[in-house]
Amino acid sequence: MESELLRYERLAEDLSGVIVAGNLRPGERLPSVRRLSRERRLSISTVLQALHQLEDRGLVEARPQSGYFVRHAAARRAQPSARSTPEGPVPVDVSQRLMRVLQTSILPGVAPLAAALPASSLMPLAALQRLYGGVARRHPRLLEASSHINMDEPALVRQLVLRSLGWAGPLAADELVITNSCTEALSLSLRAVTSPGDTVAVESPGYYLMLQLLETLGLKALEIPTDPRSGMSIEALDLATRESRVAACLLVANASNPLGSIMPDENKRRLARLTAERGVAVIEDDIYGDLHFGRERPWPIKAFDTAGNVMLCTSFSKSLSPALRIGFVAAGRYRSQVALQKTITSGGTNPLTQVVLAEYLESGACQRHLHGLRRSYERQVAAMRAAVARHFPVATRITEPQGGFVLWVELPEEVDTTALHDRAITAGVSYVPGELFSASGMYRNCLRLNCGNPHTPDIEDAVRRLGKLITA
Repeated sequence: MESELLRYERLAEDLSGVIVAGNLRPGERLPSVRRLSRERRLSISTVLQALHQLEDRGLVEARPQSGYFVRHAAARRAQPSARSTPEGPVPVDVSQRLMRVLQTSILPGVAPLAAALPASSLMPLAALQRLYGGVARRHPRLLEASSHINMDEPALVRQLVLRSLGWAGPLAADELVITNSCTEALSLSLRAVTSPGDTVAVESPGYYLMLQLLETLGLKALEIPTDPRSGMSIEALDLATRESRVAACLLVANASNPLGSIMPDENKRRLARLTAERGVAVIEDDIYGDLHFGRERPWPIKAFDTAGNVMLCTSFSKSLSPALRIGFVAAGRYRSQVALQKTITSGGTNPLTQVVLAEYLESGACQRHLHGLRRSYERQVAAMRAAVARHFPVATRITEPQGGFVLWVELPEEVDTTALHDRAITAGVSYVPGELFSASGMYRNCLRLNCGNPHTPDIEDAVRRLGKLITA
C-alpha cells in the first residue's frame, strides 16, 4: 500500500511539473481541494499536505474563500540559447579536472547533483535479481567458457531487433555488437573510424565523457552550436564539413546531455543524408531515447540512415541498472571494424547478463517499467527546475528538457561555476561546472544538475544552499 507521505509528495511533484511547464499560468487557479481529492482518490488531508508543500516552495498561494493560485514568481524562466563556437578543431584536455569533480561529488554528506545517475529505488532491481538466479540454474553452461568470435547471445540480439520494429526500419541482427556499456560502444565506434589526430564534430555543449574519449584517443574536437530545443545545428555542421576533413560526428540526438533537446525528425534526416554524402561517420548515443517525456518514442538518426553510415550506441544503465554493464552498437557498414576492436580490447560481454536482459525484455515488464520511469524522471526534472527558479538569481536561464534527467543552468556572466565548485562541495552540494562540456572551455557561467533522484526536502535544501552561494 502506497504510504500517505509518498502520495502527497507525488501529487506535489505532478502539480509542480504542470506549473513549471507553463500549463498553469501565474495567477491561474488550481483544481479545488475536493476535486483533487476525488479524482486522485486521496484524502483531503493528503491533498492539503501537497498544496502546503507547494506553498513552501513558493509555487502557489492560498486565497481566502477562493482556493489555491499559481504565484507570479513561478512563471516560466527563459531557456539558454545556442552560442557561437570556435571555427576550428581543438585538442581536448578535460579528464583530470572532470575526475576531480566526480570524485568530490561522492564524498559523504554531499548532495548527489553531479553525476547523471538514477536513484536505485527507481530501478527494477528485485526483478533482475530473480532473473539472475533463474537463468543461472537453467543455463549452467553460460559461465563455462567465453568466445572472442561468437560474442553476442542470439536471444538478446533477437529482442533488440524486435524493440526497433517501431522505427522506419528495424535494426539488422548482423550489424549488432553487444558491449559492456554505452561508453564501450562509443569508444569502439570511434576506434573503428578514426586515427589519432583526426577531427570529430561534437555538440556544444556536449557530454563530457565523449570529450574524454576524444582525449584518450588523441582526437580533436570541432564544436558545433547546439540549441536547447532542436539539438545540433545542421547548418553549422554543413559549413564545418564543406572544406575541412571531419572523420566522424559524435552526438546525442534524443534528450541530449546536458541540454535535454530532441532533434526534429527533419533535422535527423538532413544530418543522415549530409554526413553520408561527405563521408563523415555518425556515432549516435541514444541512451536517453527510451526516457522521452512525449507520447511517442523519438526515432534515432539511425532510422533515417540509408547508407549504413550511422553507428547507434546505447545501454540500459539509465533505465534498468548502471551495474548491468550491458550496451550495444548497431554499427551498419562498420560492423566488422567495430567487432574487431571489441575482440582485441575486451572480448565477449558477460553471457549470463545478456540472457538475463533478453528474458527481461521478452517478459514485457520492461515496457511497463519504462512507462513509470519516464513519468518519475519528468516529475523530478520539473521539481528541480522549479527549485532552481526559486533559489537562483532572477537572470538565470534554465533548459526545459524533453527527456532524460539532467538540467542545464545558465547563470549571469559574472558567475564562474568552476571557481565556485570547491565552496559548493564544502557546503555539501555537488554539480558539474559548464566548462567541462566544452573542449575549448566555454560555458564557465553554466552548470549541470542531476535530477535522477526523487526531489526530497534534502535535495530542495541543497539547491537552496547552492543558490545562496551563487548570489553571495
